[in-house]
Amino acid sequence: QVQLVESGGGLVQAGGSLRLSCAASGGTFGKSGMGWFRQAPGKEREFVAARTWSGYGYYQDSVKGRFTISINNAKNTVYLQMSSLKPEDTGVYYCAATRPWYSGTYSPPDVYDYWGQGTQVTVSS
Repeated sequence: QVQLVESGGGLVQAGGSLRLSCAASGGTFGKSGMGWFRQAPGKEREFVAARTWSGYGYYQDSVKGRFTISINNAKNTVYLQMSSLKPEDTGVYYCAATRPWYSGTYSPPDVYDYWGQGTQVTVSS
């Protein structure tokens, strides 16, 4: 059973930066695609970024050039570096993992088999 634990959220002013971390255990890290999603109050969970097991990155258009997803396989950890934050980036950020060797689209939440508990990111204006 894969377990994902996010950390690094907090309160930041607009224009600031945060780095989220997601520590994975109990699975085949490095063979699964990893994604970040977020959910604002009253809104559906939305795709933010993903990294395939082969190392390719995908981003939501609104975060391209500001967010970077990366993986440290030695630490079984995936990161989301967020810069130039905006108030509309506010939400609970979730880390998610696909099954091993998954191939397909990465933006739908239902392609991910495992989820973390989420970490709150609040960007003040």
